[in-house]
Amino acid sequence: MLIDSHCHLDFPGLAERLPEVLGVMQDNGVGLALCIGVNLEDFPQVLALAERDPRLYATVGVHPEYSDAEEPTVERLVELAAHPRVVAIGETGLDYYWQKDKPEWQRQRFRNHIAAARRCGKPLVVHSRDSADDVLRLLREEGADAVGGVMHCFTEDWEIARVALDLGFYLSFSGIVTFKNATIVKDVATRCPLDRILVETDSPYLAPAPFRGKANQPAYVRYVAEEIARLRGLTAAEVARATSDNFFSLFRHAQRPATS
Repeated sequence: MLIDSHCHLDFPGLAERLPEVLGVMQDNGVGLALCIGVNLEDFPQVLALAERDPRLYATVGVHPEYSDAEEPTVERLVELAAHPRVVAIGETGLDYYWQKDKPEWQRQRFRNHIAAARRCGKPLVVHSRDSADDVLRLLREEGADAVGGVMHCFTEDWEIARVALDLGFYLSFSGIVTFKNATIVKDVATRCPLDRILVETDSPYLAPAPFRGKANQPAYVRYVAEEIARLRGLTAAEVARATSDNFFSLFRHAQRPATS
């Protein structure tokens, strides 16, 4: 079984054809998918997906690109994360590519998420773009190693990867690892300990090489796993087994399907 550790099934392009998307997901051996919250306004839709289908779990958080969203207090995040289908806090982090003018606001929001994760004992799903040094600094300062988490859609070099791994974080690889010019990502995917790797799609974004430029979906996580297997000289089944085991080790509140 494969697991898509990061997708947005409530987004346009996927939400309106969810039965088809879940069917294709199942046909490609993807048994579970984690639906990522990006703001509190749309969190009820994300949670509803996880409540309706046992193959789906949810996270709660406010993405750093959503500058006009409701600000999440620590108390509110903890309250929403108490739901049994919510397995992590996030998507959270820092983005200095799209939000160059509000670094302090972003950093305080990120600190709130880390505090909430520590309080509720659930891991973090971390977004980092042009901000890796500050992301790692805040994780360290706020004691994020107590709960751990995942650096989603990892695209940094091995030096950044080593620091994240030392903090107890997992690295998640997306369709970017299949791109021919993604030499840095391929290097890290080769060197990262196998027991600290997750695979994801970030659907509907970042479709892997066979579908690049088209809408992504959870079924395509198999192409990410196959590329990692190729890079490491493993079988796709070995990568599927390892990354699924890693998912349940990190997201401790997720239940392993009886058939896996």
